Amino acid sequence: MKIAMKNRTMLVMGIFLAAAMAGCAPTAYKITPIPISEELEETIVATDPGFFLSKIAIIDIDGVLLNSREMPLLGSGENKMALLIEKLRKAAADPCVKAVVLRINSPGGSVTASDIIYKEVLKVRNGDPCRGIPGKPVVASMLDVAASGGYYVACAADRIVAEPTSVTGSIGVVMMTWNAKGLLDKIGVSTDAIKSGPNKDAASPFRPMKPEERQIFQTMIDEYYQRFLAVVEQSRSELTAEQIREIADGRVYTGSQALKLKLVDSEGSLDDALVLAKELADVKKARVVIYHRPVGYRGNIYAAARASDPKPAASSSLVNIPVPDYLQQQGSFLYLWQP
Repeated sequence: MKIAMKNRTMLVMGIFLAAAMAGCAPTAYKITPIPISEELEETIVATDPGFFLSKIAIIDIDGVLLNSREMPLLGSGENKMALLIEKLRKAAADPCVKAVVLRINSPGGSVTASDIIYKEVLKVRNGDPCRGIPGKPVVASMLDVAASGGYYVACAADRIVAEPTSVTGSIGVVMMTWNAKGLLDKIGVSTDAIKSGPNKDAASPFRPMKPEERQIFQTMIDEYYQRFLAVVEQSRSELTAEQIREIADGRVYTGSQALKLKLVDSEGSLDDALVLAKELADVKKARVVIYHRPVGYRGNIYAAARASDPKPAASSSLVNIPVPDYLQQQGSFLYLWQP
């Protein structure tokens, strides 16, 4: 009896100790099985009444567009650009998918990543005759932000629908540089580059940029800018090259302003974009689907499409402050709106 009482006392003390270590806050643990296959799964998030095979795929283009792997505080990261391309190709290859809606919430990203995604969207829109894949209507739905590279990608769609409160535009290119020479001088640190040519260390953060180096980068910026203008001109046929250049000074616009400037086709919500997609695909009823990795619940059309990269709860004492790749790399060329 004494042994049992002692064990019970130790158990109660253990419970109190665990509660104290947890800050006396309610604690819950979730055990999630890890699937063997990591192939994309499809979840129906909305459907019209009746029986039919037609589907409309919603594909997210969110966050900063970079060809790099995300490194979250918890869990394993994933290359967002690779995941996005995988989703686009899955929708293109599915004969039941009659149209695609791009749900854009992005300030843009690197020049190359934006261009690659733009071309992949064009493949969905135009089809692949060699593989017997027909083209499918694509509608871009702008949510909070679809600026710079986000707008660049939207230009690949047949129609662009923007929330009146969306932030879009920011047509232009920027190169991020920084100079730490003043700080290094104060702490008595100097650098000396041994280089094969005079421009090998151009845009070095350890010294001011020379005028001839600035001209080199300006030439590259101008080339990328002309590429952006050509994409917009191809998409917005109702605007002349002169009109596009006049509004493409890097500034952002609201969705309503963009409509007046003819940068978008209409104002509306994601639901409006879905209705338009069905009209362009000439289908009256359809199931709305999204793609994701096997783990995760998706309740409606506004649900996030990614199931990876779990984040700590708001009450956690751990703070995740990742430094974006484009800030870690000196001299990145960006189609990005970053106020």
